[in-house]
Amino acid sequence: MSAPTTFSLALSNETATAHLMADLALLIGPGDVITLSGDLGTGKTAAARALIRYLAGDDALEVPSPTFTLAQDYDLPPFPLVHADLYRVNEAAELEEIGLSPLPEGTVALIEWPERASAALPQDRIDIALNYRPALGSTARAAEITGYGKATAQVARLKALRQFLTDAGFADANRQRMAGDASTRSYARLFRDDSAVILMNSPRRPDGPAIYDGKSYSAAVHLAEDVKPFVAIANGLRERGFSTPVIHYADLDAGFLITEDFGSAGVIEDDPPRPITERYQAAADLLAMLHREPLPEVLPLAPQITYAMPAFDTDALLVELGLMLEWYLPDRGVEPGNAMRAEFAAMWRDLLSKPAAAAKTWVLRDFHSPNLIWLDERQGIAKVGIIDFQDAVLGPAAYDLVSLLQDARIDVPESLELALLTRYIKARRASDDMFDPAGFAELYAIMSAQRNTRLLGTFARLNRRDGKPHYLRHQPRIWTYLSRSLAHPVLSHAREWYSANVPPPNS
Repeated sequence: MSAPTTFSLALSNETATAHLMADLALLIGPGDVITLSGDLGTGKTAAARALIRYLAGDDALEVPSPTFTLAQDYDLPPFPLVHADLYRVNEAAELEEIGLSPLPEGTVALIEWPERASAALPQDRIDIALNYRPALGSTARAAEITGYGKATAQVARLKALRQFLTDAGFADANRQRMAGDASTRSYARLFRDDSAVILMNSPRRPDGPAIYDGKSYSAAVHLAEDVKPFVAIANGLRERGFSTPVIHYADLDAGFLITEDFGSAGVIEDDPPRPITERYQAAADLLAMLHREPLPEVLPLAPQITYAMPAFDTDALLVELGLMLEWYLPDRGVEPGNAMRAEFAAMWRDLLSKPAAAAKTWVLRDFHSPNLIWLDERQGIAKVGIIDFQDAVLGPAAYDLVSLLQDARIDVPESLELALLTRYIKARRASDDMFDPAGFAELYAIMSAQRNTRLLGTFARLNRRDGKPHYLRHQPRIWTYLSRSLAHPVLSHAREWYSANVPPPNS
């Protein structure tokens, strides 16, 4: 077991404590244990309250001390949390009576007075010890933060994050939680002098098991492993007139960025959400403009440092497709045997020969509504702000148009999809006499089938492996998009295979 990691800092007042807890919130997840120790009145409950309110996105949320209830549960947007106070506990055996032994699975545990049951605490935990600092004022505290076991890395990262914010001049900025995505990244909005910026915490992606010809899944499908692709591609897009966030401060090695804040105006409206037609038109126009430009394969990143964009090759596309066999089909009661796997791979390898032979461009990969911000004060295609592109690859232009027009998270009416597909094709033909509409429509159908097959598997994996069941609600929509694409003649064999072997999702 690794030695504990510790660092100390002075907290001048309760606001400084709240900032510390907000920074910690960026780095924790389900299953983590945080203990708060210190004498009576040192601010343990204030620290717990700050963390819970930050995660809830509600500064006025009532967070009572659990001194008498012993434990209080919170169903917070990113994960459930239990706030416990062990002051009245006499021995570790009592934790079982209040549901804290074992600790709830998939829940963050926030525990005051941990020394009352130290024998029951897990080896992997973060402890925040608070003490008075009268020399700095009556409200000042000293915090000693220690990471034990696996949490040593989290505490080391918290120390690095605090230093980054100090160096960038944002140590005293107010923090506001932002919703995360399906990745390991996390975000906060920082407010200073009536302006806002975005803090991105982008730790290096863990490799995972090497089960794809000696590579992890992320390496096999060319997902960004650190923050460097984001910086290189953001700069490359912005230099060509596209709206990506300006990067104000960066620690490329640690994976911390402070970027321009595009706000929160999106390209969808209402509940249930639906596309705003003119904004989707602008997004389609943006793609048409991007795809008509000759684009470099290698981008500058820093002095004497470049970033080479990987190719979205057939092997990577096949690995993505395999998620359906690995995760979706078993969820639907189908255990694919060797013969089924071989048929699937052969069918798709043949289909993917067409995109492999097509012209290559930058494929931003997640060009859809959650990642598009409407910038009304700008002009033309610059009105569409793009915030997610670090996984960009070199591949067929049709892929990003599929991402936009077959949005996995909202219903895009088929009539709007066809209208915008036509709009895109007209724009490409106007700038390129050699553009082949029929060939592009064929590629669009193939990439649609590939992407939606992958998403069925991805969302099943997010549910079963990562404990994120809310993604399952999108599967019926994905099935609808997949059925549309399988209707294209180029996919006739695939249509028959899916009909015979792939059950639809639960509605």
